[in-house]
Amino acid sequence: QVQLVESGGGLVQAGGSLRLSCVASGSIFATERMAWYRQAPRKQRELVAVITSGGVTNYADSVNGRFTISRDNAKNTVYLQMNSLKPEDTAVYYCNVDVRGYWGLSNYWGQGTQVTVSS
Repeated sequence: QVQLVESGGGLVQAGGSLRLSCVASGSIFATERMAWYRQAPRKQRELVAVITSGGVTNYADSVNGRFTISRDNAKNTVYLQMNSLKPEDTAVYYCNVDVRGYWGLSNYWGQGTQVTVSS
């Protein structure tokens, strides 16, 4: 069994910063693709940033240059550093991880963490 636990969300003023963390625990051989998604009220969930096992990153146009995704493979952890936050970044942020275990490869979601940016 694998669990993803997120932390770091909260309320911040526009222009501020937050750092999200997501720790994968359980019967894990390795973490592969790791990503952050977000879902604002009345909107579809969207991909924010992704990082491969080799460290290659990709970002949504709306956050490129402001957000940075990184990972610590030894800790099975993915981070999202969010700078110059805007009110439109307000959403529930979810981590999503491909985990390789004794069973093979499976995809998991975190429970979500709320980020609210006030103007």
